[in-house]
Amino acid sequence: MELDVMVGPSTWADTVTLAQNVERAGFSGLLFTETSSVPWMRIAAAAMAAPSLFFTTGIAVAFPRSPMVAASVAYEMAANTEGRFRLGLGSQVRAHVKRRYGAEFSQPAARMRDYVQAVKACFRAFDRLEPLHHDGPFYKLSLLPPDWAPPPHEHQVKVDISAVGPLMVKTAAEVADGIHVHPFHSQHYLENRLIPAAAGADLIIPVFAVAGDSADEMAPMVDKAKEQIAFYGTTPNYSFQFDDLGFDGTTSVLRTKMKAGDVVGMRETITDEMLSAYAVVAPWDEMADRLIERYHPSADRIALYLLDEQLRIDPSALERWGEVARAVRSAG
Repeated sequence: MELDVMVGPSTWADTVTLAQNVERAGFSGLLFTETSSVPWMRIAAAAMAAPSLFFTTGIAVAFPRSPMVAASVAYEMAANTEGRFRLGLGSQVRAHVKRRYGAEFSQPAARMRDYVQAVKACFRAFDRLEPLHHDGPFYKLSLLPPDWAPPPHEHQVKVDISAVGPLMVKTAAEVADGIHVHPFHSQHYLENRLIPAAAGADLIIPVFAVAGDSADEMAPMVDKAKEQIAFYGTTPNYSFQFDDLGFDGTTSVLRTKMKAGDVVGMRETITDEMLSAYAVVAPWDEMADRLIERYHPSADRIALYLLDEQLRIDPSALERWGEVARAVRSAG
């Protein structure tokens, strides 16, 4: 099991520094989100600075991009990292796709199925295994003149899908190589909802993890974890995460507080019992064992969701997390 660091928006220079520090500490790689900045240039900068790290998009937004554009960037990333890259795609939500990106959003699971199949058709054409031909319900690709095809290489490019609900999980299991699990998850969700439906797909799992030697040391990141759980918990489609564990009605409470602008109230709605269900909170000398116990062997890669933010508060924490990373990797 590999342990990565999840990276939020940052400059190229900051990304280079983080990549070098993470590599020295003993982590496996970096997982790049796409929110207020795109991942591609930061991955390129990080790959040049830290040549042993593995890079993942978790996720890149799919529908606003042509499958050919996504495939071309991913293929180039794989070539220049010598295969240390996998493409994680997500649908995003209707409002963002239509109103922020100005793109089409309908039948997201069916569209994602077609999208991934189109991307893989591009890869086969890039590898010169067959002419480009994809004739799907949403995407139709049939033109790739030799001068416009990237140089072929020998590195496989795996394609993963962000999936939460059963329909998208089923889609991912059928057409993708892996599943990006939502960071707001419980062990119950993994064992009873996701893994039985994943059909052996690789699992890439961001984790809310908080470590420290005392409650005072952990308090700032505990608050951050609770705030993030509360934020995700306002989404109606994720309310089952609370309901499954008997925290019925929590989403409604959180939505009411969010509409009132009560950020503190949202955080305080997340009890310590909820925190233990959706996060891993442990002393430093127990953290590696706790991560291994919860995620091995079901996860192929786990990523520390909060570390990038923690390092802005306490840069010295990286060395301790590096010890955790090496222990997790040694577990196999």
